[in-house]
Amino acid sequence: MKKNKKRRRWAKFAGIALLLLILGGGIYLFYFSQSLTSAVNQMHQPIERKVSDKREQAVTLEKKDPFSVLLLGVDKRENDSGRSDTIIVLTVNPNKNSIEMLSIPRDTRTVIAGKGTEDKINHAYAFGGVEMAMDTVEQFLDIPIDYYVQMNMEGFKEIIDSVGGITVNNDLDFTSGGVHFPKGSLTLNGEKALKYSRMRYEDPRGDFGRQMRQRQIIQGIIQEGASVSSLVSFDEIFTTLGNNIKTNLTFDQMVDLQKNYKGVQRHIEQNQIKGSGTKIDHIYYFLVPESERLSLHNRLKEHLEL
Repeated sequence: MKKNKKRRRWAKFAGIALLLLILGGGIYLFYFSQSLTSAVNQMHQPIERKVSDKREQAVTLEKKDPFSVLLLGVDKRENDSGRSDTIIVLTVNPNKNSIEMLSIPRDTRTVIAGKGTEDKINHAYAFGGVEMAMDTVEQFLDIPIDYYVQMNMEGFKEIIDSVGGITVNNDLDFTSGGVHFPKGSLTLNGEKALKYSRMRYEDPRGDFGRQMRQRQIIQGIIQEGASVSSLVSFDEIFTTLGNNIKTNLTFDQMVDLQKNYKGVQRHIEQNQIKGSGTKIDHIYYFLVPESERLSLHNRLKEHLEL
């Protein structure tokens, strides 16, 4: 019984911590002690980047401005800077009380900002880190990218376990990594969620199916954290989050998020980019028509009230 209570407490804590990083939650920060400050300092990784020229004024979270977040899931390998194999843009609007979530296929062919050459969009991170990834996505969608949250995909398992697992609605019966995922509602721990999110070869939708499962998991984490109303035990959980998440959001900005953006996680609209795959010089790329980019630009720009 005590063990179960302790696990539930950890789940509550981690859910709110992650929620604060992405879009804020419904709990007050005075529940958190010096451990929170220490963990947030560890997560905070500022970047040298000017305010986007796609905004007339910088975002002010204290004033409840709509904003955007680039969520990067990075797989790092030995002697390699890694690639952002998960690229999701969130636009958050407290006035409409909603979030738009857009997956960008990692093989999307686009101009890499700062290099002037066309390549796969996920190579931007490998070439120039978070800054180049943000600039490239901003250029691709023609909207400002205000903040980023970078997640270590291997540590993703620990984060999901810390919120007590997540529930997804699976629309495809498949087996991946020795785990069978039947159709219907599934509750997944961290290890199973990672396998669930990475499978694509057995999915007739290919990478589109994988992106959908990734969005399901992100949404599950957000909603799991949003349901929490109290925290008790937290030291080990903050260590996990601090080791696996980096963001340019400051502690004060997180405070503004939790005060001013409550409820936005209740309305999450998932979006998928339309396009087609082809090979250029024997390399596979995903090509997005200009009309599709313009449609996405208009949708997200309107959501950002620009």
